[in-house]
Amino acid sequence: MTVLRIGTRASALATAQSANIARQLRDRTGQETELVEISTEGDRSTRLLTELGGQGVFVSALRDALVAGRIDVAVHSLKDLPTTPDPAVSLAAIPAREDPRDVVVARDGLTLAGLPHGATVATGSPRRAAQINALGLGVEVVPIRGNVDTRMNRVREGIVDAVVLARAGLVRLGRLDEATEVLDPLQMLPAPGQGALACECRADDVTVEHLLHDALEDAASRLVVSAERSLLATLEAGCSAPVGALGDLALGDDGDELWLRAFVGDISGAPTIKMSTTGSPDDAVATGARLAFEMLAEGASSLMKEAVS
Repeated sequence: MTVLRIGTRASALATAQSANIARQLRDRTGQETELVEISTEGDRSTRLLTELGGQGVFVSALRDALVAGRIDVAVHSLKDLPTTPDPAVSLAAIPAREDPRDVVVARDGLTLAGLPHGATVATGSPRRAAQINALGLGVEVVPIRGNVDTRMNRVREGIVDAVVLARAGLVRLGRLDEATEVLDPLQMLPAPGQGALACECRADDVTVEHLLHDALEDAASRLVVSAERSLLATLEAGCSAPVGALGDLALGDDGDELWLRAFVGDISGAPTIKMSTTGSPDDAVATGARLAFEMLAEGASSLMKEAVS
């Protein structure tokens, strides 16, 4: 293979993410690469992601191009991947995860708690809306679509007082200094897989699969996001369900432990279910499923149905 074709969405953030993957491959393996822009339904539509069906709207076009042989690698934000595996593709590598926390970009350098009563906070994420409302700050959560620059411009133009975004996206765009607050996971749990990237290739392309895995794979990142996504899959939660999850590896008395925290809530902010568990790093998928079953026993299923109805 002379040139590795890397498929990417055309947005500034997606292109930055894919370019970084291409750079790592060149630096670590000497492999020549080129970026191939792919238009997705999520990019073309101005409708809210909850109206588009959420998971998969940024993924399917890239996967189609991959399977058709128009590209050799597809780079996604891992949180966009459906939890059901596609047998035609291989999740060959999950590179080292960026900080998964959310950030606030607010007028006048304000924090979320520093916004005045009635201030407007924009987000297209039911997960973020539910957790902001659960804080009881008296702000009004309003919907928003568009790329990072579009959403941040709404603050500069005075249309909204603040937006909530993924910290990882601002880091990859070199714009973290524009964030006015990094939200503690105690306030706002991220989406399962947030901050991580997914590098996929065709399932039968063993050469590219090994290339990606050997050059890019980060075992710790795969472990914790596997727990988060196992929880999401067991809950059978789509994009419209306000679900947050965050896994972490910590040193315990008997070696490394996997910690997993999760949130399920109503968009109004009440009621909510917050639970956590620990498990062995060797059983990440089982740990995520176990916590999901505990949340289902507490009524998570009916809570999610109410949230999207």
